[in-house]
Amino acid sequence: MRTSNPNLSRWSATRGAAPADSPTRRPVGATVGAGPADDYRSNPYAPGAGTLAGGAGKAVTMDDVLVRTGTTLGTVALTAVISWLLLPVDEANLGRSYGLALGAALVAFVLSMIQAYKQTPSPALILGYAAFEGVFLGVLSSTVSTYLSPGVVVQAVLGTFAVSAAVLLAYRMRWIRVDRRFAGFVASAATGFLLLLAADLLFSAFGAGNGLGFHSGGLGILFAVIGIVLGAGFLALDFKQVEDAIAYGAPREEAWLAAFGLTTTLVWIYLEVLRVLTLFNSDN
Repeated sequence: MRTSNPNLSRWSATRGAAPADSPTRRPVGATVGAGPADDYRSNPYAPGAGTLAGGAGKAVTMDDVLVRTGTTLGTVALTAVISWLLLPVDEANLGRSYGLALGAALVAFVLSMIQAYKQTPSPALILGYAAFEGVFLGVLSSTVSTYLSPGVVVQAVLGTFAVSAAVLLAYRMRWIRVDRRFAGFVASAATGFLLLLAADLLFSAFGAGNGLGFHSGGLGILFAVIGIVLGAGFLALDFKQVEDAIAYGAPREEAWLAAFGLTTTLVWIYLEVLRVLTLFNSDN
């Protein structure tokens, strides 16, 4: 399974069969490394497989993934803290801070899309995305904490860790099976989720008041919980990506793609957890 969330289109791009005498051929259902690798008929990271050329340099290790992911998430956290401190959200500065945050979010989105459709990882793009995403998260979190629900940011961070730990446990214990069907379901559900979100924004923008009702009340909480579940699904896909990359001897550069996928997923989960907690606290 080769995926770099949010670019699920990469996955299955190299799932063709290798010649019978090819040393990279693996039977469907074979066990590789720590778990089953029945999503491929051949090594997706082999030379000529349409991905990063395998064997050209050192193979990726778990330490590589942890270091790159820590660097990327650390960049998000650092810029979030800086923007929280340097971009005040009081009444006199709220408009300017919001404008900078929305601009940073747009830049982060563009950088993430460029990286998602590149054939090779670019550390500069990934870290740039992380930096601008952190600015957006810092201003948003400061605003929510100041005006809506004090203390909710710490709760959202802890909730994000809790969701991540639960997904990792379920993945390692094989309680969830991450295969093509699972990936297709997550992609389809996420598409529907985003379309509903876009429709809600359009209804709100054109005078329908509260839109489709996803911003408040029980329906809003339910919608946010669905978002968390989808984020958990993406996280399971990211874990599978890391496992496959190590098992198949992917090149070391693949660690940056894993870091990119994990970071985008954790940001998604954090935002949805923050929304659930904010809505829940506002209703009590």
